[in-house]
Amino acid sequence: MRKNALLAAAIAACGVLLSCASAHAEKISPPWNGGRNDPVLSKGLDITVDGVDNLPDFHGDPATSELSIFVGGNYYFAMAPLVAAFEEEHPDLRGKIYYETVPPGLLADQIANGGTVTVGNMTWTVKADVYAAGMKRVKAMQAQGRLAGKPAPYVTNDLAIMVPKGNPAHVMTLNDLGKPGVRLVMPNPKWEGIARQIQISLRKAGGARLEKTVYETKVANGETTLTHIHHRQSPMFLMEGKADAGVTWKSEAVFQEKNGNPISYVAIPAKDNTTAVYAAGVLKDAPHPKAAQAWVKFLSSPKALAIFAEYGFKPYRK
Repeated sequence: MRKNALLAAAIAACGVLLSCASAHAEKISPPWNGGRNDPVLSKGLDITVDGVDNLPDFHGDPATSELSIFVGGNYYFAMAPLVAAFEEEHPDLRGKIYYETVPPGLLADQIANGGTVTVGNMTWTVKADVYAAGMKRVKAMQAQGRLAGKPAPYVTNDLAIMVPKGNPAHVMTLNDLGKPGVRLVMPNPKWEGIARQIQISLRKAGGARLEKTVYETKVANGETTLTHIHHRQSPMFLMEGKADAGVTWKSEAVFQEKNGNPISYVAIPAKDNTTAVYAAGVLKDAPHPKAAQAWVKFLSSPKALAIFAEYGFKPYRK
């Protein structure tokens, strides 16, 4: 009897744990999952399974697209409302827009490889009409002769220190990131443009020593984790309790708060902050140049700027 009672108790406890784990997973499920940002009108067979079969950086149908946008992942969260607003002005393109939101360096590599990309067992090719990223990246694309005209800047963005809600590690400044025991999740300098801005800000706040501590010493001792794809991984690490802080764009922290996730941020003073300018350009070999030009023009429109403003972006001013 006692053995059966113990077994029953163990099963009940296991059920509670599984239920709690399931609730926790649901609570921190990335808000970009579930296909909610897919702009196509008819999705056919949907076999999306979060964490198993899910491509959060690829949106729409490349086979039927009449506008393909390659945009750096720095504002992946704003793309769905931007596309919806653009389609209101261009109903002929409704359901016919495809866009990718991987890091700008990887997008440039994909363009250089003829538009071919592989994720898991799937390989497909899509020719970009628009390339959008930080001004430096877009100017580099222009210097390579890949753009049909000059880059068009439209918004700016500032850095912030993203922390779990309540800031349990009491991180208040960039210099606090160098303290022993403070676990960090940081964008990888190999392919994320934001890492360059972060390194500049670290040097502003604490000199080369702070930059080396965050990006070398702590990487070596395991206290800094570098992201594998881009900084949308940062809030996941923080919510899962794997890190205490990480520098991201302020807009991303605002997005996480707006979604009700247990994320907050610490503002970085202007003297230590680094501002990014975002720009876009039409590719010289764009299959849909007219639609591409319309999208680039739209990015500076009052309607688009109002959407950007919801996430803390500011209009570009010369």
